[in-house]
Amino acid sequence: MHALKDKVSQKLSNLFADSPSQSASPRHSLTDSPKASGKSFTSYFSFGAGNEVEDPESSSSPPPPPLPIRSDSYESVENCKQEDCKKNQASTVISNDYYEGRVKEMTELITESSAFISADLCEFLHACLPNIVRGCKWVLVYSTLKHGISLRTLLRRSAELPGPCLLVAGDKQGAVFGALVECPLTTTPKRKYQGTSQTFLFTTIYGQPRIFRPTGANRYYYMCMNEFLAFGGGGSFALCLDEDLLKATSGPSETFGNECLASSTEFELKNVELWGFAHASQYLSS
Repeated sequence: MHALKDKVSQKLSNLFADSPSQSASPRHSLTDSPKASGKSFTSYFSFGAGNEVEDPESSSSPPPPPLPIRSDSYESVENCKQEDCKKNQASTVISNDYYEGRVKEMTELITESSAFISADLCEFLHACLPNIVRGCKWVLVYSTLKHGISLRTLLRRSAELPGPCLLVAGDKQGAVFGALVECPLTTTPKRKYQGTSQTFLFTTIYGQPRIFRPTGANRYYYMCMNEFLAFGGGGSFALCLDEDLLKATSGPSETFGNECLASSTEFELKNVELWGFAHASQYLSS
């Protein structure tokens, strides 16, 4: 009996002698985090749970099918398109009616046909005129096609209507240009400038009509002699017509700050017109 106890005691002592000491084993505190060893919570959880947990980013499940398109929504879009189309058509009709009305109004202002003045150009020039002649009838005072090619004839006929008159000319390349002058035009024996700050020049050489009013640099508005009729100064004449109204020149001027008004600096005139403005009673009362 005592021999058996001795054997058991001997084996137990041998067993405790072979086990590692407690001081050699590492101790993990409760504050140790898995990140200290370079591992995340996910790796620890995966190690403990096996392959049952999958990374949601590596999931190969197909995306959900798209929602079906409702037919009523499609029909509402089509209805909106139709409504927009109707609105555009209505605005186009209004624009056309307004344009036709303006063309008719401008056409009624001009008493005779012009070689240069269209309804659009008439509307542009009408807006540039002094208030005193707006709404008046446009009366053709002189035309080379009707009264012959002579500056003296133009000057003589300019005395028929007082107040501002519009000189309109054009070259054979299609440019239309001219000036607003004070009538009657009076000649001077020597070169002397006349006119007021209401004098202006215009041209269509840039596509759309363009107006040039005095810059204030000088008062060289226009010069009227039996040999020529010229506008502007300070560098060159902005526009100069010879006594036969066959040839003319155009160049930059400081008076109006303009460039060449015609297709070239020297050119042949296609026609010259002078328009006056008649004050009828129905226009004065409006």
